[in-house]
Amino acid sequence: MKTVIIVEKPSQARDLKAAIGSRFGEILPAEGHLIRLAEPEEVNAGWNRWSCDLLKPDGLYPTRAAREKTKSLKLTAIESALKDCDGVILATDCDREGQLIGQEILEHLRYRGPVRRALFTAQDPKTLRQAFDRLKPNTDMQPLYQAAVARQQADQIFNLSLTRTATKTLLAPQARGVIGIGRVKTPTLAIVCMRELEILNFKPEDYFEVEVTATVQSGSFAMRHAPPETKRIKDKARADAIAAALAGFQGPISLKVDVKRRAPLKLFDLPALQKHCSQRWGWTADRTLSVAQELYDGHGKKLITYPRAEARYLSENQIADVPAIVSALLKVRGFADLEIGQPVIRRGKSGTFSDKALVGVAHHAIIPNVNVLEELDERVARLSEDEKKLFAVICRSYLAAVMPDYEYRHTVVTLDVPVPGDVPASFKATGHVPLRLGWKAVFGASSAQQEDGAEVAETLPPMKDGETAALSEPRVKACTTEPPARYNEGTLIDAMQNAWKFVADPALRDRLKEAKGIGTPATRAEIIKGLKAQNLLAASGKYVIPTASGLRLYELLRSAAPSLVDPGITAQWEMHLDEVVLGQSDFRAVIDGIAQSTAELISSMQQQAGIKLGLAPAPRANLGGRGSRRPFSAGPRKGSRKRTGGQPKGAASLQSRDHRTHPTDTLSTGSGRPESGRDISRKPTPRMVAFARSLAKRKGIVLPPNCELNFDQCRKFLEQYANPNSS
Repeated sequence: MKTVIIVEKPSQARDLKAAIGSRFGEILPAEGHLIRLAEPEEVNAGWNRWSCDLLKPDGLYPTRAAREKTKSLKLTAIESALKDCDGVILATDCDREGQLIGQEILEHLRYRGPVRRALFTAQDPKTLRQAFDRLKPNTDMQPLYQAAVARQQADQIFNLSLTRTATKTLLAPQARGVIGIGRVKTPTLAIVCMRELEILNFKPEDYFEVEVTATVQSGSFAMRHAPPETKRIKDKARADAIAAALAGFQGPISLKVDVKRRAPLKLFDLPALQKHCSQRWGWTADRTLSVAQELYDGHGKKLITYPRAEARYLSENQIADVPAIVSALLKVRGFADLEIGQPVIRRGKSGTFSDKALVGVAHHAIIPNVNVLEELDERVARLSEDEKKLFAVICRSYLAAVMPDYEYRHTVVTLDVPVPGDVPASFKATGHVPLRLGWKAVFGASSAQQEDGAEVAETLPPMKDGETAALSEPRVKACTTEPPARYNEGTLIDAMQNAWKFVADPALRDRLKEAKGIGTPATRAEIIKGLKAQNLLAASGKYVIPTASGLRLYELLRSAAPSLVDPGITAQWEMHLDEVVLGQSDFRAVIDGIAQSTAELISSMQQQAGIKLGLAPAPRANLGGRGSRRPFSAGPRKGSRKRTGGQPKGAASLQSRDHRTHPTDTLSTGSGRPESGRDISRKPTPRMVAFARSLAKRKGIVLPPNCELNFDQCRKFLEQYANPNSS
């Protein structure tokens, strides 16, 4: 009896062969999708010319073989093997997309023999052997496959129809390029644009905090009166009155001391790894994925597990690997001085090892590869500097996960001070004393505090509850609220994963949270890269900002078709696809429903007239943000910060221009000329204008003409006079 086993990729074929050999059959790898959907013009010759048509065939889009030569060869090998086999086992990833990758091959080749399904969430030998000992009929997976088909067909109809419509209706006639619309792409652009508008429209507010030195029998320490945001002190006179009440005051302190424990951070999935590398080294999401991929399947490396992971847990049968992995890692330079002792095994969703947390997930967390431990030194020696850095991060994450909790003594000291004519002012100090470093030891003393985002607290002198404290040296600190930080690629990936936060409807929020946001770990970096390629997003230092074209496109779409820029549309789709999986809806009905919504969006965009978009390449200039040398740069945190003192086939490519210039976008009428000949330069932000006025007043000079109306004029003025050495 001849059986063909179809896996998703060559690395999976190698893992499976190592685990089960050939006793279940011949193992043949795909390479992701070996099958594609036909292009619109392959279905309907009339769709070759771009128009505002709904690109929905009478039935489904037919399938075609992928064009890439390597994929074609793999499909041919599978087709040949299917001709004389007695059965098939699908061993692709166990999620919706994995089911589609395997079963679409069989449907395209019209295979009608028996098919069984192997389901697994890890690719270690033990898990794979267990999966093949518990094979299921593939008919059990039919609803999941139909949901995947519905998603694929709906994306084709939605993305291509609306990209063509947006390009035909919103792009200025003389402008070249494509306005790409996508179910994931467009809300991602919206997330960045919403943050940019929040920064541009932000109005800083001054407020005051009061600090004082408190002295007890064993020493002195600082205390602070910092009311919550809703009760901040905005009146300087009131802050001064509180400071005056402090002079010479003595009173009993209230002391609360707790010994607390903190478990290690979760292991890395791809989004968490991309966020970490972006914040630590300024890496793009694509760079992190590229380096991780090389660690995973680079020649002579293979040091980590599958990098496009979407879970931060390990399966419970991987507990058996812990001693071997820990022992091997402790022999690597940099970890040899660690004293881990008996590894700590944390089970369940609050821990590290949880089968329940991996239900429906294709890949577990990213960890060192247990299968190469005997050759660790020689494999590490082959790594580039970037690869060594990333591998070290993954190793530290694993070691921390099996080390003891971090233990510390947490002290809170409070003191209420009477204020004449006002309510008492509450002063507070917080102390934090490590008792046992535990898992933080793996990060080193200097960086351990940063790993879990905990604030560094003061070390307080010994004291007793009720002890008298004498106050001295009161001081008023002027603070200013600051706008939220711009996204870097890591925090943008995080925002995509947590896109439910941008959705108001409770049901949609919950479903989007379950779906882990918009996009997948495997596609988010490409989405960002694609938006940059279309000149809708750009890099500004380590931050991601919308170009003028991107910001105007967002505003046009928000007006013409608000649902296009709403991450909630993915949640709605997921709810419909859930109904298919549960047998409550027919997958064709779901496709028809999404097509109908697409037709309505096409109609909405066709009704837009007047202002259109001219795409221009993103300027290379730094447009502000943390790290900018400009005095009007946006701050890094929301709330407060103290200060003392994919393009469709056949579409035209975007016009290439010399990036040494800094072109501004133009709003244009249908003629492509500037509307009414008016000045179309960007206006300066309110913060720029306010700062320019302040500089002019302080230096006794007159603002240049148009400084308050023209971005470039205002920038030039600020750069000239904001320098401390300028006259």
